[in-house]
Formats: sequence, structure tokens, C-alpha cells
Amino acid sequence: MKKAGMIMLLLAVLSLSAIGCTNSSGSEARQSDDGRIKVTFWHAMSGSAGELIAKMANDYNASQDKYFVDAIFQGSYEESLTKLKAVGGTSEAPTLMQVQEIGTKYMVNSGYIQPVQDLIDQDKFDLSQWEENILSYYQIDGKLYSLPFNTSNAILIYNKDKFKAAGLDPESPPKTFGEIREMAKKLTDNSKNEKGFALLIYGWFIEQLLANQGADFVDNGNGRDSLATKSLLNSPESLGIFQWLDDMNKEGTLGNYGRQWDDIRAAFSAGKVAMYMDSTAGIAGVMQASPFEVGTGFLPTPDGKEANGVIVGGASLWLMNSVAEEEKEAAWDFMKYVTTPAVQAEWAAGTGYFPITKAAHEEPVLKEKYEQAPQFLTTVKQLQNTKIGSATRGALISVFPETRNEVATAIEKLYQGDAPQKAVDDLTTKIDKLIAEDNKVNAPK
Repeated sequence: MKKAGMIMLLLAVLSLSAIGCTNSSGSEARQSDDGRIKVTFWHAMSGSAGELIAKMANDYNASQDKYFVDAIFQGSYEESLTKLKAVGGTSEAPTLMQVQEIGTKYMVNSGYIQPVQDLIDQDKFDLSQWEENILSYYQIDGKLYSLPFNTSNAILIYNKDKFKAAGLDPESPPKTFGEIREMAKKLTDNSKNEKGFALLIYGWFIEQLLANQGADFVDNGNGRDSLATKSLLNSPESLGIFQWLDDMNKEGTLGNYGRQWDDIRAAFSAGKVAMYMDSTAGIAGVMQASPFEVGTGFLPTPDGKEANGVIVGGASLWLMNSVAEEEKEAAWDFMKYVTTPAVQAEWAAGTGYFPITKAAHEEPVLKEKYEQAPQFLTTVKQLQNTKIGSATRGALISVFPETRNEVATAIEKLYQGDAPQKAVDDLTTKIDKLIAEDNKVNAPK
């Protein structure tokens, strides 16, 4: 009897272990109060963008009676990803998660996700209706792991009134580093502490300026052909960017407004800086806050260099693998809804993010927005003119947040007196170390 009891106990333990090892098949679908399959959607959009996500979810919920999307704000991209790390791979994970574009490599390797390509193939969903330049960023070895959602890129923003006052053509923004440098001299008035140009101290802009020159950020095809092993930030292209910033800083035409988006945007709207670079997602707010006519232009290139285009910024939606199959089906239904032309057009018109669906540009709400604010068309043309290559597809590394912080620190040291060559050499050494340490732990064995 004792032996039989032990056998029964062992069988019970094995049974429980098997249940614990199952993934989505062993999970029970969560339900809304009215009995619908619930999609728990974690996002990082606050303000007007957050309100539009809430409307998107509410409109979807009202459009059918099978599924219910519960859109929950989880703080910044960094804060929401930290929360995911605590529950990823468990039944407590959200169904759907918005993750910043630089988290792509981390998410692919996390073990938390089910590639959306699985559902695309199963549903025979047509990807040709989406923008190729956006798809190219999120595709890895031809496979789409997440759904592009809020898409942005870098753009030049300038004060047309200041251009007129300085004798510059307000309809001809600068296209090169040299033109920005010369125009900045005419637009600077140091007696009023008004600068001609500024760059947010944020590594993303260095990535964009490199990509526009066709220069990779890391080796091995920007980490897309094989695992990245070192930084390429001591390249002539990178040195040229740092030299350009150093020259303007020494000439007194470059404003330094730190690392916060709100600070550089406030300086622009207050007339303290005439030109700066921003995300396309910032255009609507800047236009609303500025008591003057705002102009937009393409990202500049070094003199004599042909523009290659920009890297996709923003975030995408990731499907968790630890939730019930019914939740995955519900999430996929919602994702298809999100990509419809009408929904994409409303999202783009309200936020300044780029629609991923080509047909969205023909929707009345977005066509009207372009007529009212042609500044938005600059972003459309810039992305559509981008040449797809390793540089403009963006780098794939797991330590992007840490890398961007090091780039920002290097810019600050440049402004404090470091020589451009020293800045890029020190930066390269630090990023090489970050990549090497990460590869030791996380590289595929």
C-alpha cells in the first residue's frame, strides 16, 4: 500500500509538472465582464496618443461582440518593458505589448513571444498593402516578429518667420551640414541668447544621420547578417557628424537644451532656436505650441553626399506566447483592425505617426490633414524616398538603450571640450565593451 501510494503521488506530481510546462495550450482565456475573450493590451502612449489608443480599442470593441480589448497604459517604454520582464512567459503576461523599436532584438531573444508571421502565414494575410520601408525594419531573415504600430522618423523643423527676418527663403530649408552651419550663423543672435540650430542629446539622431549617409552603426550588416560584434562609430561618417557639431558649438550657433524632448521643443516654440531635429511624431504638438509658421525639411547630409534616407522609429506590437490560443486569435483580429486604412489614417492624422498601410493616405481624414498641414507630407516623402539597405533598416543589438546613453554622454563631453576624434574613439571603445559583454551572456550557443 505504501508503494502504491508513492506511485500515485509521483503520478500526481508528474501531472502537475506537465501542466506547468504547457504554454498557451494550458492557459485559460481571460474574459471581459460581458463574457467576451479579452485582449490585455499594454502600451506606453500618454497624452493625446494615449487617448487615441483608448478610442481605437473602444471603436474596435463596439464593432463586434466576440472580443474585448483592454488597453492599459504602463508608463514609458522603459517602465513597461521592466514590468513585462517580471511576468513574461507566465499567465500574468499581457496578450499584446507595445515595445520601442530598439527593443526588437531583446524581444526576439526573450522567449516571451510568438512571431506574428505565424498568424500572417496561417491567415494568408497580404503584406503588400503595408509600407515596404517600415516592414524592412521589423523583418529579420524575412520573418516578421511584431506588428509595426506607431512609426516615426527624424525630420528637420524650422521657424519660417525667423528665416524671413534673416533674409533666408522660408520655403527652402537647408539640405546639407554646410547649409545648416551657414544658415545658423545668420539665425543666431547671442545678445538675446537665440541660437540658429540645436540637436537633442539623444543617440537616435546620430543613428539617423549615419543611416542617411549609408553608414552602418555596427558590423555584420548592422547586426542583420550575423551577430554584431563591434561598433562602427569611429567611421569617417560618424567623425564628420561630431566635427560638424563641434564646429557650430565653437562658433556659438548651436543651442544645447539637454536630453529632454520637452525642453528643446519649448525652446523652439519660444523662439530661442530657429532650427532643430525632431521626431515626426512631434510635429503636431510643435505646430500647435508655436506662435509662428513652422517649416519642415528632410534630414541633412554632409556636403556632396547623396541622401540614403531614414530609419524607422517608434514601436511595434508583440504577441505573447504564454496566453491562451483564443486570446492570440483575438489579438490578431485586433491587429488586423488596427492596420485598416481608416484606422491608420485617423491615428496618423491625430498623432503625426506614419501610417503603415499605403491606402491610409487616400482616406479623407488624412488627405484633409495634409491639405491643412503640408508639413506632414515631408515625412511621407522622406520615408518613401528612403533606399532600403543595412543602414536604413537599422541596427540589431540587444544593448541599444545602454548604447544610446553612451552616445548622449559622448555628445555632452564634446560640448564640454572633448575633441571629435577622442569623442568617437572613446565612444567606440565603450560600445564595443557593451556588445562583447552582452554577447558572452546572450549570444546563441
